[in-house]
Amino acid sequence: MRARARDLGIDLAQVKIASDRIRHSDLDAYLLYHGGTVSARSAAAPRKDETIKVVGLRRKIAENMAEANRRIQHFTLVEEYDVTALEDARQMMNRDRGANPKLTLLPFLITALSRGLAEWPMLNATFDDEAMVVTRHGSVQMGVATQTPNGLMVATISDAQSRSVWELASEILRLADAARSGKAARDELTGATFTVSSLGPMGGITSTPVVNPPQVAIVAVNKIEEKLVPIDGEIEVRKRMNLSLSCDHRVVDGWDAASFMQTLTGYIENPLRLLSA
Repeated sequence: MRARARDLGIDLAQVKIASDRIRHSDLDAYLLYHGGTVSARSAAAPRKDETIKVVGLRRKIAENMAEANRRIQHFTLVEEYDVTALEDARQMMNRDRGANPKLTLLPFLITALSRGLAEWPMLNATFDDEAMVVTRHGSVQMGVATQTPNGLMVATISDAQSRSVWELASEILRLADAARSGKAARDELTGATFTVSSLGPMGGITSTPVVNPPQVAIVAVNKIEEKLVPIDGEIEVRKRMNLSLSCDHRVVDGWDAASFMQTLTGYIENPLRLLSA
């Protein structure tokens, strides 16, 4: 502090302070009052420009995203869900999980998505746009977007509709580890019929995910926020979360997408129904 005052030519005895010691803000105020200017302190040197060649997996991802945007007529629908009861159920199950992996929200959402897709099979589909053939799949091969050191990869949980939340949690961990370590088999990275992408607490308020062809739909999971919600004339603090659904409009109508999102409400907001056989 004394060194800075000396460099600025300030007599510390002339500086009026509100606390028991002089702070940098006091020096700034003194300078501004006497017509001086305040410069940034300890400014970091700017980073040098970097040139990065887009190759390998990153190049493939870039090409796939460009192709998806070129060929698919996207539309995105966002719906808000109350996950208060679901979060309570998740925490209760984690307290008694024993040797099972710790549950995140994702296995519950995959269960809800799988049940919703059984009712709205036009979203659990693949589209061959050259042959103009849509295949509606009976089982759910759930693609889970996974961040790896080499870029975003989609691991596939086979027959997701027949797995418990505990089994889904284990498979999510196994596939994520295999993808990040480069040990995932080809069939574990292909064949998805629907994709879910989640960034957890970094998921943002809403998003516009890009459909991964030949699939026709993808859901992005956004972050949970506590909100004041009117319920039966009273204001309660509730945990709310948005899901962002993008669809290929060539195959999926807006009414179907909206109906699917409404169907999810019955599962996500009612854990007992969601977890029942």
